[in-house]
Parts: sequence; C-alpha cells; structure tokens
Amino acid sequence: MVIEIDFNSDEALYLQLRNQIILGIATSQFHEGDSLPSVRQLAELIGINMHTVNKAYTVLKQEGFVKVDRRKGAVIAIDVDKLRTLEEIRKDLQVILAKSSCKNISKEEIHELIDEIYEEYGGLE
Repeated sequence: MVIEIDFNSDEALYLQLRNQIILGIATSQFHEGDSLPSVRQLAELIGINMHTVNKAYTVLKQEGFVKVDRRKGAVIAIDVDKLRTLEEIRKDLQVILAKSSCKNISKEEIHELIDEIYEEYGGLE
C-alpha cells in the first residue's frame, strides 16, 4: 500500500489519507474484505499522528468505505447505497461544473476529462 501525503498541502492530512484510500479502492489496490493497517501501524508508516489516522478511518466508515471489525480492525466494505452516493456526487458536481462554466470550459472538454479519469479507475461502460 503506497500512501502519498503532502505535508505542504493546505488539505488536511486526514482528508489526504481518506482520499488515498478511496483512490486505492477505485484502482483495485484494495478489495472488499481487505484489512487496512492498524491505526498505530499506519501512523508510524506515514509519520503522522495516530489521531489523524483514526479520524480518516472514522470518515471512511461514515461514508461507507470501511467497517470496523474487532478482530480485523478497519476492513474495506464498500457501501451498496448507490442512490445516496449518486446524490452526494450530484452535489459535488454542481460546484465543479459551475466553476468550469465560469472558466469557459466546454461540455465536451468536461466529458473528455470525465472519460479519461473514469478509464483510469476501470470504470464500467
């Protein structure tokens, strides 16, 4: 598992960690049922505070990407609530598309970008 944290970024460390794990799921580095390192192990591996890792795991649990098992720790458990996820994506996309509209980015350019990114994660046709 390769986690890249940018300590100079304005983005919070726990969000960077959350995003890296989500990207790992999307790129099949992590699969349903895989155990993540313990909070302590990951904190030591990356060189961050255990509370930061714990916060990232908590957010991932709330968002339906992991569950906490007493024996296995944090385990990849992708939420099957597709409608809720689609609504969250809709809200995020509204802001992104408004920004692109303000910068005169065309619908075609957005579609090309989405297709390119989606292919990176082995998206379904």
